[in-house]
Amino acid sequence: MKIFYLFVFATLVWSCNNQSAASHTANANVIGSSETDVLNHPEWSKNATMYEVNIRQHTIEGTFAAFEKDIPRLKQMGITLLWLMPIHPIGIVNRKGSLGSYYSVRDYKGVNPEFGTEDDFRRMIKTAHDNGMKIIIDWVANHSSFDNIWTVEKKSNYALDTAGSLQPPFNTDWWDVAQLDWTNKQVWADMKDAMKFWIREYDIDGFRCDVAEKVPTPFWEETRQALDSIKPVFMLAEAEIPEMHNIAFDMTYGWEMMHIMNEMAKGKKSLEDVDVYMDKERRKFISSAYRMYFTTNHDENSWQGTGDERYGKARKVYDVMAFTMWGMPLLYTSQEGGETKRLKFFDKDTCEWNGYKEQDFYSRLIQLRTRNKALWSGAEGGDFRRVKTSSDEVIYAFIRTKGESQVLVMLNFSDKPQKIGFIEDIKGNFSSIFNQQTLSVFTQGDVKLDPYGYQVFELK
Repeated sequence: MKIFYLFVFATLVWSCNNQSAASHTANANVIGSSETDVLNHPEWSKNATMYEVNIRQHTIEGTFAAFEKDIPRLKQMGITLLWLMPIHPIGIVNRKGSLGSYYSVRDYKGVNPEFGTEDDFRRMIKTAHDNGMKIIIDWVANHSSFDNIWTVEKKSNYALDTAGSLQPPFNTDWWDVAQLDWTNKQVWADMKDAMKFWIREYDIDGFRCDVAEKVPTPFWEETRQALDSIKPVFMLAEAEIPEMHNIAFDMTYGWEMMHIMNEMAKGKKSLEDVDVYMDKERRKFISSAYRMYFTTNHDENSWQGTGDERYGKARKVYDVMAFTMWGMPLLYTSQEGGETKRLKFFDKDTCEWNGYKEQDFYSRLIQLRTRNKALWSGAEGGDFRRVKTSSDEVIYAFIRTKGESQVLVMLNFSDKPQKIGFIEDIKGNFSSIFNQQTLSVFTQGDVKLDPYGYQVFELK
């Protein structure tokens, strides 16, 4: 779900935003630490690419078992990390649509029978693990359905209105879910217990935490330590504030960058806004923080439109930007099929795969990221530097460097072919991951970048 308001602890945000550059360097390999706690990223995550799985819409059957058959294909693409949208039973009271919202959780320790059985879920996890992949599940901690088992057994866990009744989260249209009371420490204990259950009983590898900023950060910090005591986990916060990276989360959302890209496609922002953003990112977040970049996901697809609707003919230019600029890239169910339609959120609406027409495009980007350290996440990845050209108002060129590994990216955001005139000398034998053309054919003026064209060059 999108974040409609921020539940932020001001003093913690002030502290995180005022860390010195020296502390960024000192913490280059950890997210945050205290005298007793140090949080390291799981080793496998440094060059991972994430794939968001909408179980309901991914296959005709909409089940764990049906999706399990697709895991080898995703492995072949190079996907390392699967994020499953909520897999819990969905509330019936105040349900939206015929099947309800995945984010209206009826039982924090249950499996949605729409998707299959507990054994089906276990087999799917094992298949993913056998294919060298990790699985995190979506976790909705801020609120539950109005008929969650807690509403009967633990009603004091909820933020009740003056009449003692359940109520939806304030200032939202989420009338199908009831707000939990995060001032009640029993909520902390019960939620932590439920999260530990999935690590112990199902051997999942972590959580994507919905509207994480609505939940007290100290809860996430406390819970991360408890989960890591069972097995090292990966944690993604649907949040965009630095405090989440202290000792709780490996990765946060690059929402702002995605919105900049959307506005650029409308002609309301420019490449200068990207420069401003990148400068702010480096100052705002410690170097080890993973940031997630994307052009689509379940919210954008259903409520704002497909990539083609939002980006038009420039869709792939923005995809390449999201994959190579910074952090960890995300793909969403059916993106490799062209993401040709908005998927219904509360009803069955199987996606269209169209012969996986964009699979090769994304696979090349994923496999480059996997092997080339310059594109890895956080402090493991390369420095970012924009390369000046003679057409900077429409061309965005940049280079990522980590040791001897280098990747150079050229993006044409105009509807006309563009000659690439670098103002600086780029040395080295660079060849394109898409067609094996060398960088020199562009820099010498022999080839122009197509309208809305892109090239990604790897130093050989």
